[in-house]
Amino acid sequence: MAGRDTDEVGGVLDPHSPDPPAWAVMQAADVVRRVDPENGGVLRRRRPTTVPVVSVSDRYLVGPLDLRAVEFPYLLEFVRCRFEQPPDVRQARLAGVEFRDCWLPGLQGRNLRSDNDLQFVGGTVIAGSLDLTDGEIHGTLVLSGATLAPTKGPALHGDRLHLAGALLAPNLVARGEVRIPGLRSGGNLNFAGAHLDNPRGIAMNGNGLQVGGNLHLTADPRTGTPFRCDGQLFLPSARVDSDFSLRGARLTPRTEHSRPVPPDDPFFDPNATLVADRSRVDGNVNLDRDFTSSGTVRIVNAHIGGSLRLSHARVDLSGGQETFVEQDGAGPGPYPDRALHLDGTEVRGGIDARDARVAGQIRLVDVKVQGSVLFDRAVLSNRNGDAIEGRRFSVGGNLDGRSLLVFGSVLLPGAKVGANLDLRGSRFVAPGSYARDSSPKPSLDLRVSHIGRDLICAEPFAAHGEIRMRRAEILRETNFHGAELGNDRDLVALNAFGIQTQELRLDVASPPRGRIDLRHARCAFLADNEKFWCAQGRIELEDFRYDALTTPVELDDDAEIERRLRWLRAGMRDVYRPGPYEQFAHMLRSAGNEEHAATVLVEKQRRRYNALADGARLAAPGIRLWSWLQRWMVGYGYRPTRALAWLFAFLIAGTLWFSAVPVPHEANADDHLVWNPVLYTLDLLVPIVDFGHKNKWTVDGPSQWISAVFIALGWILATTVAAGITRMLRRTS
Repeated sequence: MAGRDTDEVGGVLDPHSPDPPAWAVMQAADVVRRVDPENGGVLRRRRPTTVPVVSVSDRYLVGPLDLRAVEFPYLLEFVRCRFEQPPDVRQARLAGVEFRDCWLPGLQGRNLRSDNDLQFVGGTVIAGSLDLTDGEIHGTLVLSGATLAPTKGPALHGDRLHLAGALLAPNLVARGEVRIPGLRSGGNLNFAGAHLDNPRGIAMNGNGLQVGGNLHLTADPRTGTPFRCDGQLFLPSARVDSDFSLRGARLTPRTEHSRPVPPDDPFFDPNATLVADRSRVDGNVNLDRDFTSSGTVRIVNAHIGGSLRLSHARVDLSGGQETFVEQDGAGPGPYPDRALHLDGTEVRGGIDARDARVAGQIRLVDVKVQGSVLFDRAVLSNRNGDAIEGRRFSVGGNLDGRSLLVFGSVLLPGAKVGANLDLRGSRFVAPGSYARDSSPKPSLDLRVSHIGRDLICAEPFAAHGEIRMRRAEILRETNFHGAELGNDRDLVALNAFGIQTQELRLDVASPPRGRIDLRHARCAFLADNEKFWCAQGRIELEDFRYDALTTPVELDDDAEIERRLRWLRAGMRDVYRPGPYEQFAHMLRSAGNEEHAATVLVEKQRRRYNALADGARLAAPGIRLWSWLQRWMVGYGYRPTRALAWLFAFLIAGTLWFSAVPVPHEANADDHLVWNPVLYTLDLLVPIVDFGHKNKWTVDGPSQWISAVFIALGWILATTVAAGITRMLRRTS
């Protein structure tokens, strides 16, 4: 606005000095008289078409400046002025007001209506409350570089303030509550580089405010001064038509609370720095680029039309104790408060938390993200607690946590990921425990989750706790290539009960330190290695189904079959379970590898009889003998051609025996036959078919017993051969 009046004398006034010179004293009522030409008033216009300006410079205004309920169609301009009493412009209608480098003990402006801007700029200090409740400003409220420092009450009282333009408050210093609930702004709210200082309570109360543009609580782009807020940013039910940005901001929570923390409300965040429940932001929410908060960031049941950006953010509830590095011994945590509380929030874009540092729980229950979620290279710390709790967390794209470091448990039961869950190169250490019995929680919980493409926990992935993925559905690959699973404290390293996936890669880097549960799991291809089967705990394989191995077994590779049978025995800790052998044989038979399938089933029966013998004390020798006979004579029925070899062997042995004994006498004196040891032995060994010798000769002595044994062996061996030739005997159990 304009400069000084021509009739001013005495020089330039320092408005911030408590002892203004006598020459600067002016009655505040004289300001109004300046608009009366009869009293010597002088009005100036900047341009012929603009309203006239009443300008006062370098004056100490004493007495009341009373414009209450006055229609004053002039622009008021105060430059380097000091006021003895707060100007009273309640219910007034003004053309506009500017205070530049002034000092005011406050301003009473309830129901003020201004046709142009209302400005407090150039280092203006307001030592009382700036009251603009229910005001209506048809321009912009400008607080650039101002200082609001009331001795009591709010610094800015702007309930239901209506701004046709913007609220511009870069580098504002407010030592008290900035109270603007219900504010409506046609343009931006800009607090870049401002300092809101009300550590004992709410620093900004913007309950239900509506911003027609951007809400900027950011660093000053010119000086780099960060936005600072000591106290709570209270913005529930806020509506922002564009971006809500706290980029580079520094937030600390309030130290006193208006009400006690309810003991029965587990979702209350007593130390929240930002509360934006039920808010709606049509653009992005930017909490990135060195954004720092030492309290909870709470955005519950909100709607974000763009993305939630947290890259390079730091939310630290440890009071500076958290180092965010893996260290020997116990570190700080678990933390009683949540770091990020986003329950029920819908994000139409994505969440970008790359390189973030978070000490405290991230709560994502029922959060829906249509884009991708990125946690690459982030460090999430809540040792011995929950680093992430995200029941029913839904992601439309990828959920990436590559090179992620987590101290605590990541709980995502019932989560839905539209594409990949990529955790390659990540480390999960210090998982939490359940309060009811102190039993350990899993490092990663993916129970009943659905992943549209791949789950990648690959080299050099490490989880020092259970990976729990019961009944999860992964539509393509589940990859644990080169992973390190389990620790010496938890009993379970991998719980994959009932999972369904196309390819399951279990070629780990070292033997899992704990039990592996693959019961009722289903996959089309299985990739494994010896280290996996050497897990420190038992591998549960009951009803585990896989259609093929990623590296198929060649038809002549007997050593691979023996090696895999050895792996099975090691994985099951020599405890007999028929299912894994049957599945292995079924897979081989489906690939046309009948001989190797028979080898597997023979091994299954051998293990079965050993288990029976171990459970039977007195009958154990007989069971072992019967097992030995079956294995060597007919391969437990899985090698029927072996019976043919035994049949020929017994035919040769019988022929030699009956050739060496005296010729037996004929059973019927009327028969006259020629003794033939070969045909006689063949007649004993081959049932049903009669070669005309078995019933024609009478043997005695040892030959009689040998004949009886040959008849019994013949029934067993000949029927086995016949069934094998006709492929009727194919045992599957």
